[in-house]
Amino acid sequence: MIPGVFSGRRRFSDLSEQEVLALAISNEEDDGRIYRQYAQRLREKFPNSAKVFDEMAVEEDDHRKRLIEAHQRRFGEVIPLIRREHVSGFYARNPIWLIENLGLERIRAEASEMERQAEQFYRKAADRSTDAETRKLLGDLAAAEAGHNALAGALEAKYLGGDARSEEDRAAHRQFILTWVQPGLAGLMDGSVSTLAPIFATAFATQNTHTTFLVGLAASIGAGISMGFTEAASDDGEISGRGSPVKRGIAAGVMTTIGGLGHALPYLIQEFWTATTIAMIVVFVELWAIVWIQNRFMQTPFLRATFQVVLGGALVFAAGALIGAG
Repeated sequence: MIPGVFSGRRRFSDLSEQEVLALAISNEEDDGRIYRQYAQRLREKFPNSAKVFDEMAVEEDDHRKRLIEAHQRRFGEVIPLIRREHVSGFYARNPIWLIENLGLERIRAEASEMERQAEQFYRKAADRSTDAETRKLLGDLAAAEAGHNALAGALEAKYLGGDARSEEDRAAHRQFILTWVQPGLAGLMDGSVSTLAPIFATAFATQNTHTTFLVGLAASIGAGISMGFTEAASDDGEISGRGSPVKRGIAAGVMTTIGGLGHALPYLIQEFWTATTIAMIVVFVELWAIVWIQNRFMQTPFLRATFQVVLGGALVFAAGALIGAG
């Protein structure tokens, strides 16, 4: 399929000056809505950042009014219906629900990218315009969009100056820890440690790599499902502030499964001692990775984390090996 010919979309280069102006109007409308949704999403936990996006939305509204006035002067009252998705190869906005759940920094980065793309659009439109008045208009709009980044910086200085931004950044980091790292770490520990005994007991009892792999696969997936549902059902996050139970359940369930699969997958190798040696190396790496994560994100003292994870894992491994060998 040739873009812009059979896809039902127009090429940007084929748009008339009126259509380019109409596209700019719809872009400003969409961006204003996005900023308001960002502000609504952030208002409860990050009120100062919400104020930044509120004022950016007001600025978008002002630019939209200026664009409409320019269209009325040149082309009349009827504005053609044309949007980003009608233009082949034109930049698109990410769906709001994909961005708003990814945290404060991602929202700030997305807003900055929106302004950069808008500036680029107006500059390209001005370059291909042959009408002097339209070229000036589009150049002015490009300058205005470039100024949006300066506006965003001024608004951040206004609302996020001093300790405000640091406080919001700390709150965002804490929320990330509570929603993703903590349940994910608990799942990784559970998956890595709790599956050691059944996997290595089966391995040493049967010395059959296929059987050991199936037991490890079942134990890992079962533990992941159990851990995920337990985490999601244990706390709705409303009072504790730990965030969405669905996100926490996913983090715990996925990491539990990964923790178990790490030392189950080596048993896809048919030679028993090769598979077992690799599995033990994987266990060693997993346990020290958990120690590092605890120390890095949970501020657990290194020696305490080592005692809790490595020693505990070694004891579970030894229990499984002794049971299997007996």
